[in-house]
Amino acid sequence: MVPKGVFSTPLQGHLHCVPLSFSLFPRFRWTKSGQEFDPLMDPRLEKEDHSGTFVIPKNGNLSEFQGTYRCYASNNLGTAISEDMDFIVPNVPKFPKEKMDPIIVEEGEAFILECNPPKGIPPLQIYWMTISNLKNRIPISFHTCLYVYLNTNQSIDYKIPLHLTNNDNTSLSLKANAILERKPSLLTPPDVRSEKQLVKGEDLELECIAEGFPTPIIKWEKLGHKLPDKARVEHHGKLLVVPSVDEGDNGKYMCKASNSHGVAQHFFTVTVEEPPEWVQEPRSQLHTIGSDIHIKCSATGSPPPVITWRVNGVPLEELTAPTTNRERLGDVIVLRRATAGNSAVYQCHASNRHGALLANANIMIMNLKPRFLTPEGREYSAVEGKAAILHCNVFGSPPPSITWSRDDSSGAVEGPRFTVHRNGSLEIRVVERGDMGEYRCLTNNTEGTAAIAATLAVRDPTRIIVSPEDVQILAGSAAQLSCSAEYDKSFNNDFELLWEKDDMEIASNQTEDSRYFVEDGLLQISNVSYEDQGRYTCVARTSIDQDRAEAMLVVLDVPDAPTNLVLSEHKNRGVKLKWSPGEDHGSSTTEFIIEYEEGQWEPGKWKELVRVPGNHGSALLKLHGNVDYRFRVAPLNAVGKGRPSEHTERYKTPPAAPEKNPENIKIEGHLPYEMDINWEPLLPIEHNGPGLEYKVSYRRQDLDEDWKEHTVKRHSFIVSATPTFVPYEIKIHARNQQGWAPEPRIVSGFSGEDFPSAAPDNVTVEVMNSSVVKVSWGRVHKDKLHGHLGGYRVNWWRLRSRTDAKKKGQHGERHTHAFPGDRGHGLLPGLTPFSEYSLMVMSFNGRGNGPGSHVVTFRTPEGVPEKNSAFRVMEVQKHTISLAWSPPREPNGILTGYQLQYQLINDTEGLGPLQTVNISDPAATKLTLKDLEALSRYRFYLRSCTTVGCGHTVTEDSTTTAKEREYFFIIYRPLSTGLPQRFGAVTPLSKGKSKSPLSLFPAGLGNAHQGISTQGWFIGLMSTIALLTLILLIACFVNRNKGGKYSVKEKEDLHPDVESQGMNDDTFCEYSDNDEKPLKGSQRSLSGQMAGGESGDSLVDYGDQEVQFNEDGSFIGEYAGHKDKRVSTEIKGPAQAPA
Repeated sequence: MVPKGVFSTPLQGHLHCVPLSFSLFPRFRWTKSGQEFDPLMDPRLEKEDHSGTFVIPKNGNLSEFQGTYRCYASNNLGTAISEDMDFIVPNVPKFPKEKMDPIIVEEGEAFILECNPPKGIPPLQIYWMTISNLKNRIPISFHTCLYVYLNTNQSIDYKIPLHLTNNDNTSLSLKANAILERKPSLLTPPDVRSEKQLVKGEDLELECIAEGFPTPIIKWEKLGHKLPDKARVEHHGKLLVVPSVDEGDNGKYMCKASNSHGVAQHFFTVTVEEPPEWVQEPRSQLHTIGSDIHIKCSATGSPPPVITWRVNGVPLEELTAPTTNRERLGDVIVLRRATAGNSAVYQCHASNRHGALLANANIMIMNLKPRFLTPEGREYSAVEGKAAILHCNVFGSPPPSITWSRDDSSGAVEGPRFTVHRNGSLEIRVVERGDMGEYRCLTNNTEGTAAIAATLAVRDPTRIIVSPEDVQILAGSAAQLSCSAEYDKSFNNDFELLWEKDDMEIASNQTEDSRYFVEDGLLQISNVSYEDQGRYTCVARTSIDQDRAEAMLVVLDVPDAPTNLVLSEHKNRGVKLKWSPGEDHGSSTTEFIIEYEEGQWEPGKWKELVRVPGNHGSALLKLHGNVDYRFRVAPLNAVGKGRPSEHTERYKTPPAAPEKNPENIKIEGHLPYEMDINWEPLLPIEHNGPGLEYKVSYRRQDLDEDWKEHTVKRHSFIVSATPTFVPYEIKIHARNQQGWAPEPRIVSGFSGEDFPSAAPDNVTVEVMNSSVVKVSWGRVHKDKLHGHLGGYRVNWWRLRSRTDAKKKGQHGERHTHAFPGDRGHGLLPGLTPFSEYSLMVMSFNGRGNGPGSHVVTFRTPEGVPEKNSAFRVMEVQKHTISLAWSPPREPNGILTGYQLQYQLINDTEGLGPLQTVNISDPAATKLTLKDLEALSRYRFYLRSCTTVGCGHTVTEDSTTTAKEREYFFIIYRPLSTGLPQRFGAVTPLSKGKSKSPLSLFPAGLGNAHQGISTQGWFIGLMSTIALLTLILLIACFVNRNKGGKYSVKEKEDLHPDVESQGMNDDTFCEYSDNDEKPLKGSQRSLSGQMAGGESGDSLVDYGDQEVQFNEDGSFIGEYAGHKDKRVSTEIKGPAQAPA
């Protein structure tokens, strides 16, 4: 137990006395300045329970509490004491009242003003005030004196008020006189030598104040050594300061004051001493009766500390009952054959003039049977594979021996994994499942035995199974780190998974504006900034173990702008630019872009001047003349371009001659007898000075003639009256008022071109295949080209298809293909097979085309046909489907027939086997397939064929019905036109709409029941039906013209019939058999349904488009030609009786 204290403040004092170790019922007492002091007797003092601490209040007269305090804490085993504590009550310093007489001195004479400040708690702050700026000749000593040496040739008297903290004044008068020059002398310190003693850690301050005329200069040295690196000279050289001195700062120092008349010196001997420091503190000990005990206490310091001993707070020399078995041997106290009466608290006190140390040691001599400090039956949990420690803290004298055993074994635990430590704890390294169970700690000494039990449970280790991965992310985006772990399920209530950044736990989800969000092992960071960069650790822990996994988050951003731009090494047209790079934010700077802005032509517009590598911090800039520059630097890394730096000051270069001549000189001839010369002008910044102009020089290359020269300010020149297409040499030379640019290079060109005057000959055509031919020709002689040969152009046109003799002699669309360069053949692709063509060949140059060659006619062989232009399902029954098609637009030969293939489509099993039907009649346009499966979906493929082969395929899908369907013929005529009647086959019509009167005849009844039509009842019946139908159609027509709809139509719009979806809403009075709907996904037939995108109306717009049918009911309209209007694609099916 060691009481301790603190230095008090002037307003309130806390004097602490608290046991530092366990003690039973301590008693406290105090001494003040060596006299007994009882805090309980003064009601003004505040006492703390269970300690000896008391508090001196901050009000009232505190000076009566001033003194040196010591605390004593005692119990039955001894007494411990504290170090001395000084309670000081500081007072405000007050200067004594005294009258200051004026001080009269001669001009040039030095004098000293002394200040004797009142005593107080150091350090005192002393201030001297002066109205004159004479700091180098009026130094203030840290000894509080003011040293003045004035040199002046003015014959005046003046006063300098001397202001101290008590506001007293001192005045002095200077009497003018002639100043005599003299060598230096030291005002302080006196004599030649002095000594300085310091305590280690203090600041060394050596002061030399000299007088003389001229004013002396003071220098400092350390004899035999150089001044310490940490030393500094202050107050115009008068003060040498060495902060925090140690043993290495011991030695001799010299100050030397010198002027032109001599030198004054002073030598300081500096000694650094130390307060006491412990080498070995006395330690508390427990021994049995009869033991020999050694209590050692040693300390070091400078000067060496004095060691004194106390027993229970009483000096060893003042003990009233000497102990014969106690002996002091140097810094060791020896107790021989100790008895219980030797138990006490021993104090060791080490002191020198710089401080003191005090240590307490509890010496206990007794015999005691073992007593456990660890509770009985404690349960321990350990992780498999880690270490476990089972405690057995026991107290006894003599020290008891300790052994551990398993509850199911009488012997001690043994093995390389088991260790019993000196404090009795059992350590099990690399715990296994078999280590689970109950253990017993057995202890005994000469006084008795004791035992306690402990239980060990082995748990599964906590393990991170998904570790976070290193992330590189752009600033401003969102970062995500994931982590998951597995752990023993017995820790369900104790397990936690948390995140740390740079070893500091992340407090997430605490505030609404928190950018960190943690949920189920997922760490999300929104709006990532550079401050978020660092090491992130996922910590999965339970009450007994933990696992950690780390990941680095690197925030990438564009570099910061460079700073400290400096222009140096100025030359006529060059300057060196230096800068300091900014932070690269995780991605190294790859380049620095140096930009410039000039204030004459494009002020405010920054342009790139040069780029330098990212590891450079300077660049030599080559500049143009007569330009007022300023510069800035922009960094670049893998993320992007950073913000540019601040710009430099303006730097204007002097004028100079141009450094370059124009480039990209172009020589063209738009007319046969002219030569146009154009060039890329110099940029304004490249002028390098005022008065820029160009000298154009040219001469014929094929003749020996002199240069012809013209000076212009524009960037073009036209040479007139030149021969057609002859070579010239040209050069463009730039100059300004400062002189000429370097000699320009010479370029060659030709004067103006004219059209070629000759046509290619020997034109031949070689057929490569049905759509490609090779054309060959004889080249035109270069003298006939009259310019640069651009190449040859082939014009061709189709005369006719070889299947159509009527179009012979007609010209089709003309086509052109150019073959650049000097060549004699080329391939013409994309021709139509089985056709007759004509072509001609001509050359061309920059002026245009030459005359064409003679016309060559050729024929292309047969090819495979194009796709059929139409392919539709016309009629669908239970076991039959009727198909119709039109011939291909381009047969590309003589049609030999068609190939029809079909297969069953099964939604679950895919496509069925492919069936093929070869149609040898090229005139055939329809076909009915029989013996098909009912309610089945089929896909049909149709190709047209020639002798060469079959062409591309068209497809169509359709689904057979569940029963046979009835068809009707419609005979109709548009009301608004005088067109003849039309007819076609349709499915049974549903109620709804009508566009014109019509007559309905069941299919096939016209021939099978001709005799009925002559019967009177039949004529009457049909007349009645016709009249009712007419009335119904008129009502439909009137309602349609008003824009209305029948309720049936509205229901059909809401619940469309799949079978009639292909029919247009404007279809003439549609009838629908709702009991016979095709399967979902089947292709709509031409009889009731159309392919998507085409109209299913059999009466398309009534007169807007001609619709024709052949006598057998087959259609002509859609397949007769290619027109934009929609036409009917319905055909008449075979005559059948209603099912």
